[in-house]
Amino acid sequence: MLTGMLWLLACQLVGQLVVDATGVPVPGPVVGMVLLLVVLVVRDPPDDSPVHRTADAVLPHLQLLFVPAGVGIVAYAGVLRDDLVAVLVALVGSWFLGLAVVGLLADRLGRRTRVVDAPDPGRAP
Repeated sequence: MLTGMLWLLACQLVGQLVVDATGVPVPGPVVGMVLLLVVLVVRDPPDDSPVHRTADAVLPHLQLLFVPAGVGIVAYAGVLRDDLVAVLVALVGSWFLGLAVVGLLADRLGRRTRVVDAPDPGRAP
């Protein structure tokens, strides 16, 4: 499990270094996750690799990662209260925009699948 944890932390560190060096407005751990995804796709490790075993062990405790977000909400309650309307408009607007994009993509992909799966009228069954 130590090897897998080292892989995860190394990817996070490299992601943070990339963000610090380039100034990209993306959190370092997110860049590290993308880097980890690229490494896993390129190397295609077996399901019993240290990274997979570590991920399987850590995943059930994922809810602990939401504790800092909850603390941030409590710490900035005054700011949120002062800008409640703007925050709610941003939350509802982004939710609606995401829903609309997913709906449009699903509709277009559904049409493409129906066209591909449609039987050829000139062919005998």
